[in-house]
Amino acid sequence: MKESTMEMLEKYGQTHLLEYYNVLDDQARKSMDYQLAKLDWHLLDLLEHPEERQKRGEIAPIGALSIEEIREHASEYTQEGLAAIRAGKVGALLLAGGQGTRLGCQGPKGVYNIGETHELYIFELLFKNTLDVVRQAGDWIPFFIMTSDRNHNETVLFLNEHHFFGYNPDYVFFFKQEMAPAVDFNHKLLMEKPDRLALSPNGNGDWFSSFAHAGLLERAKKMGIEWLNAFAVDNVLQRIADPCFIGAVIRNGCVSGAKVVRKADPEERVGALCLEDGKPSIIEYYEMTHEMNYAKGEDGKYLYSYGVILNYLFRLDRLEAIADAYLPIHMVEKKIPYIDPDGICHSPETPNGYKIETLILDMVHLMDNCLAYEVEREREFAPVKNKEGIDSVETARELLKKNGVEL
Repeated sequence: MKESTMEMLEKYGQTHLLEYYNVLDDQARKSMDYQLAKLDWHLLDLLEHPEERQKRGEIAPIGALSIEEIREHASEYTQEGLAAIRAGKVGALLLAGGQGTRLGCQGPKGVYNIGETHELYIFELLFKNTLDVVRQAGDWIPFFIMTSDRNHNETVLFLNEHHFFGYNPDYVFFFKQEMAPAVDFNHKLLMEKPDRLALSPNGNGDWFSSFAHAGLLERAKKMGIEWLNAFAVDNVLQRIADPCFIGAVIRNGCVSGAKVVRKADPEERVGALCLEDGKPSIIEYYEMTHEMNYAKGEDGKYLYSYGVILNYLFRLDRLEAIADAYLPIHMVEKKIPYIDPDGICHSPETPNGYKIETLILDMVHLMDNCLAYEVEREREFAPVKNKEGIDSVETARELLKKNGVEL
């Protein structure tokens, strides 16, 4: 083990890892050396200093381009967006690094069959939604897919077996998101095996660094791409590479855009687009105070009424400019399988530690501006997060039917 690595283990109180290291063979030690060398030790700094990752500036409401305003300018926005697509300036980027565990699906969430009388997969719906725009524009849109170590092979195999649901495979590119360590409640690194740290996908906030490390940033630039539309895997109704959205962002001189919906009620559990210290930002529902939730403007409307749906448009050169900026980290309590000092494996039934994540919503605050673009909930927001109840398979199916999708 390198002296510098040993120094880091001692500095951050992680020398318990040596209990395994000293009994490993040469190959296993090399594997551990590699994992430890790749660790972002700055994350452990932030764990010990929560005030550094929870700072918020002065929060104020932000307006949005309303549905009514969009309709008034829909033709010019759409033509602007189509021109950008036809010029090869737009790429679609699917964030699909997670598993479908909450849906009772052990594989990637995108392979979940949401159909009732026939097979209809989440991935299938997303590709079909994108194909609508491809036909409208008359040109293929580069389609990037972020997977993870947990689901990459299964995702690639599934999409190949289904021939990308009609999408041209020459325009589909895969890359893996990076991994972050898991820690116990005392911030000690957990081990999955004697020669393997307990790692998990590091959240969707680091998608751009993973994209760049995979060589796709340079490829995108060579292709002439200037805009990336990043979106989540679990919203089966969303419009992808939406020409009207793209055109509105360009026409309004913005470097980013976020699709938003009016919150169903003031306390709906969605992140709200706002201003933070005068710059666009997203405040999570659990950070909203009662006063903020119910604050009204002179027109009687709620001030923090726009919730994000994880469908963003970013200008590529602005993403490059912020590539080295640290995003806030989010600690999520999870049930993390681990081994103890005796090498015994444990699969806890209750949360036993934290997974460390960064979130794409925090990238918005690093942008100079962001166009809040309102969409109709029932036409563009059908998240599939749970098996039953709110934002579930059941509610998504009902919305799909309302939009004429046969299940």
